[in-house]
Amino acid sequence: MNAPTQIQKGAPVEYETQIGPLLGHLGQVHGMMEKAGMPRQLSHLIELRVSQINRCGFCVKMHTREARKDGETNERLDRLAVWDSVDDFSHTEKAAFAWAEALTYMERGTDFGALRADLRAHFDDHQISLITACTCMINLWNRFQISKH
Repeated sequence: MNAPTQIQKGAPVEYETQIGPLLGHLGQVHGMMEKAGMPRQLSHLIELRVSQINRCGFCVKMHTREARKDGETNERLDRLAVWDSVDDFSHTEKAAFAWAEALTYMERGTDFGALRADLRAHFDDHQISLITACTCMINLWNRFQISKH
């Protein structure tokens, strides 16, 4: 039996080594969401915006690169951080961003009913469920990455 390796107390946990199979299963969720109808372009934008809020540099780089690869414009990516102050995004996208931000910030007093009503003007409940799952998953991935800082 090998002696356990000495790990510095402040060193990041290597989740991929410790719970690799679990992370693998979590990674499959994104493909499942896409198969269920989550629009790829909207997914990229939600994942990037939530990653910006959470200050996850790894995820911001990854989702910016993926969005560009799938045809998103630099202009929209440059202005995503101020989506509510520019005309680059549709009302449909803005409703999704407002929902994603509310689920990320989790501020007391948020009127989720009003946000859902706005979403329902653009999406059905299946689509809202996918947008919610996308938001929750990127928050989860951000927290894994951020915990390594």
